[in-house]
Parts: sequence; C-alpha cells; structure tokens
Amino acid sequence: MIVIVSPDVAEGSDTYKSLLQYLTQLPKVQTKVHRVTGTEQTLTEIYLLGSTASLDAAEIAAQPGVERVVRVSQEYRVIGRHSDDHRPAGFEYNGVKFNQNNLHIFAGLCAVSTEKHVESMMQALQQHGQQCTRMGAYKPRTNPYAFQGHGKNCLPYVFELAGKYGIKVIAMEVTHESHVAEINQALEAAGKPTGVMLQIGTRNTQNFELLKSVGRQSEYPILIKRGFGITLNESLNATEYLASEGNSKIVFCLRGMKTNMGDPHRNLVDFAHVPVVKRLTRLPVCIDPSHSVGTLTESIDAISDVFHATAQGIIAGANMVLVDFHPEPKAALVDGAQALTLAQLPWFLEDCQIAWQAYERRVALAKSQS
Repeated sequence: MIVIVSPDVAEGSDTYKSLLQYLTQLPKVQTKVHRVTGTEQTLTEIYLLGSTASLDAAEIAAQPGVERVVRVSQEYRVIGRHSDDHRPAGFEYNGVKFNQNNLHIFAGLCAVSTEKHVESMMQALQQHGQQCTRMGAYKPRTNPYAFQGHGKNCLPYVFELAGKYGIKVIAMEVTHESHVAEINQALEAAGKPTGVMLQIGTRNTQNFELLKSVGRQSEYPILIKRGFGITLNESLNATEYLASEGNSKIVFCLRGMKTNMGDPHRNLVDFAHVPVVKRLTRLPVCIDPSHSVGTLTESIDAISDVFHATAQGIIAGANMVLVDFHPEPKAALVDGAQALTLAQLPWFLEDCQIAWQAYERRVALAKSQS
C-alpha cells in the first residue's frame, strides 16, 4: 500500500510527524519513505510493507496530510502501474523531460575512442538539434583481453565537449560504484557542463549490490537494460531494486534476447514488449536497436535492419532510442560493425519522426474508437 502525502505538507511539519507516527503504529506493517521528483513537484510517498490486506484504505486516506492511498496490485511496488494509481509518470533531469508520452534519441559512441571522434559526434548532434547522446567510458566485455573502455581518463574531455555543443544528457554505463564517484568528480571538476544518465548494462542487470548502490544515489537518473538471458519479469524485478533504494528516475531498456532464434541478428529483437512494459510500469521505455540487430545489413528496400527495428519499437510506443553512431566505424574500438555513420544521422532522425508520427496517429485512432 502506498500513502501519498499532500504536496503542501512539509517534511518535519507537525502534520507529517503525526501521520508518520500513525502509520508506524499500524500492526504488522513497516514504513519506507520515498520522495519522487516529478516535472512540476516533489511528492512524498510512504510505502506500507507487510500484511496490508486488512488495512482500511479509507481510514488511512482520511488522516490529515494524506492526498490519497494506492493499493499495490502487483509485485513491482514502486515502479508498477497499479489499478487505482493516477500518479504522474516520468521525471525531468537537466532540463530534459522523460515520460511515456515523448521520444528522445541517444545517438553516439558505444565506446569512446578518441577526443576527435567525440567532438565530431557531438558537433553533428548539435547541428541536427539533438540534446542527448551515448558515450561509453566503461565497457564490460565477454573477453578479458578485449578493450574495456578508457574509463575516467576520457571523462574530462567528454564532459567539456558536451558543454561546448549543448548536450544535456549522456547515457554512460557503469559497472562498479566507484565509476559513479569518478563521474561525479569529473563533472564537478568540469563545472557540471552536462548531465549523465547512469546505464546498467545487460550483464549487470542482476548484479544486485550494484543495483542497490546506484539506486541509493539520487543525483543521476538510471537507464537499466533488460538482462539478455532472463525473463522480462526478472528484469523488472531488478529494476525494482533500483527504485526500492529511493531512485525512481528510471528508464527501462529493451535490447534483444540472447538466443540463436534471432539469427542472423545478434539477438532476438524484443520490441513487442514496449507496450507491455508501459502497461506494467510507469517507466519510460527505451529500445537499443544496435545491440539487438548487431549488423548494418540492408533489406531489398535499401533500408537497414537497424532502421527497421528502430521503427518497430517507436511505432509500438518507445520513448527513447539508444543507438550506435561513429564518425569512422572502421576505427571504432567496440561494435564498429553495427555503428551508423554521421552521414546517416539526418536520415535516421527523420525516419524516427516518421515512426513517432505513425504511433501518435495510431493512438488517436484507438482513442476515437473507445
């Protein structure tokens, strides 16, 4: 059960203290406080954990300082979309709004290679009106001898160039809590010219200690990828680990499932789950067509499979696209075979808009039939 405190009730006020005291005295129940920063206001939510079935929701809702009470209808207590839950979804970070009703393109380098490549990428993004990118500094690899990323050494020039070219949010994978500290230190040293969305990669989706650590910090939003060999339910439960630690500024990413049934693609594209995730949770949903498809093979219509997969995800309602680009794909240190070129960027962005407009028309049609 979730008790939503009225926005005008300040933490530390007598009303808040009395409400918290009342809730902590309920039998067989523990309380956990969450603060959710939305686009317009910050809400305080008090989670009642334990045996709540016998509690009188109306009685709790009548307490001073309570805006409303939500009964949890499924196991995703924080991220879930519950039956009587009308809380706004999404969040705002560094001036960019993320929710289930808009679309952002995070085109960029899967792994930072050189400062020149970073600048070329960000300059191209600015020229085409983009505010977001992906830049891989830390790269977990299957082979221990493969390139692992430049790590903290590349952060100063990545952040400086992001500020120079007006990039507001960089999706950047972390594999250890020390990486968060390094990112924070580098951002502070650079004067915070940009923002970072911490990315939990598919290999770390069930690294529960990492999830807890990243979930405990509230400075940065989080992009978590679906685990490549686990069910959707298991991946959403992993996402709940992040939110249960206090950070609900989360985007959930579909990136394909590891199985040979997806051949000749790198993974089995799972973008039909976009509407499923939006139905089960209040999270914005991202798709990663580059790592799903894994090649730049074109169909007989002269359209790359990456383009087709992207359009499929957006037409299904995706809110974010994480896609690999590179100024010189042959010089890429990671996944160059699947990286699109800067010359393809305007085409890709326009194709995404075509797909998004198709999605909006589908939504309008559905609403007209109800």
